[in-house]
Amino acid sequence: MTRPRVSVVVVTLNEEDRLRACLLSAAWADEIVVVDAESSDKTVQVAREFTDRVIVRPWPGYAAQKNFALAQATGDWILSLDADEEVSPALRDAIASVIAGEGTADGYAVPRENVFWGAVVRHGGLYPDWQVRLLRRHHGRFPERAVHESVAIEGRVARLGAPLVHRSYRDVTDFLERANRYSTLAAAEWLAAGGRARSRDVVLRPLGRFLSMYVVKRGFLDGWRGLLLAALYAYYVFMRSAKILEGARR
Repeated sequence: MTRPRVSVVVVTLNEEDRLRACLLSAAWADEIVVVDAESSDKTVQVAREFTDRVIVRPWPGYAAQKNFALAQATGDWILSLDADEEVSPALRDAIASVIAGEGTADGYAVPRENVFWGAVVRHGGLYPDWQVRLLRRHHGRFPERAVHESVAIEGRVARLGAPLVHRSYRDVTDFLERANRYSTLAAAEWLAAGGRARSRDVVLRPLGRFLSMYVVKRGFLDGWRGLLLAALYAYYVFMRSAKILEGARR
């Protein structure tokens, strides 16, 4: 009996500094597919060190680009990664067990270890950060969302205990730049769906996010990282709420 094949799919945009580690961690896969959104750095050159399945196309949005990548995969199983993620050796072994026939689900969620400034953050709601990433081909897709997209599975979803390593933000500047971009998308999506815009949300929602992460979910146990992250995520919520209010008043 032929062993099921595994495809790894990655979407990229200017990720030359992080992509190599991602693809090295997935070099065991039968196929790697990289869909690049016309990067201006050396992302495509790095990708071609690992695979000849590199497709360059304009950026249509997060979900659309990831669904396109899923459609290019030819394996029986697909592992969807971001360029700032790495497959741990334990996760590689867990996936091998699934495809060897020990797994009966159609999709598998994995815990993400979020690494900030050189250390894994264990509190503040940032761990285990379950994400569905492994799926049978044709059994899942990314529903259309402006940002924070996730896989929807047709069938049963189970969990694997081994972690996916997530090196999300390069530094505070990177966080702030992405917070600005993501909050714009999230605010537009909220308003398009008929969401309400309330002045008090500009104060109450960021405060609620800070207290939730730092106090309720014990982010203080992560030391200065926990404090900084709670403040940064509260800032993101402030930006989103302010843009919702601004958009509604226009």
